[in-house]
Amino acid sequence: MNALYHILHKTAAMIDRIVDQIGRMIAYLVILLVFVTCYVVLTRYGFNIGSIAVQETVTYMHATIFMLGAAYTLQRGGHVRVDVFYCRMNPRQQAWINALGSLFLLLPSAACLVYLSMDFVVQAWQIKEASIEQEGLPFVYLLKTLIPLGGSLLFLQGISIIIHNTLALVGIETIEPNHSEALL
Repeated sequence: MNALYHILHKTAAMIDRIVDQIGRMIAYLVILLVFVTCYVVLTRYGFNIGSIAVQETVTYMHATIFMLGAAYTLQRGGHVRVDVFYCRMNPRQQAWINALGSLFLLLPSAACLVYLSMDFVVQAWQIKEASIEQEGLPFVYLLKTLIPLGGSLLFLQGISIIIHNTLALVGIETIEPNHSEALL
């Protein structure tokens, strides 16, 4: 049991570190997004100058933040949940909800997202899909790649949630009430 716990704990810790590092990097992109958006608004409405490429850059940054930041947001408990019953449950009941919800809802949804997006992404890479705008960015295939990447990160975070909550249910880890909320 000790060896299994060690493997599971290390696996969950590694996933948590990866998701945390990606989330922290994405946070800097949010700052850049604000500045680029301000630049677009200022040049467009202040000087009547527009750039399709810069406007598409805003879209690319927003998609990157959303797709790669979703797992980090899940890890930190930032996703919306129906909290009417959950908040009244004890940590053990919350651990059951977190583990089963992740197993039966999160993992299948994330796997579906990855699976269903793969043909879409492969086609985009095969033709090196670019913007339909003449002055747009030639990297639509990279943008579409964010879909399975984001789904994969959510899947991994779901595994971590299942591990942490399962270990709590068998009494190996303890989850404080606030910590359990951050795990789903």
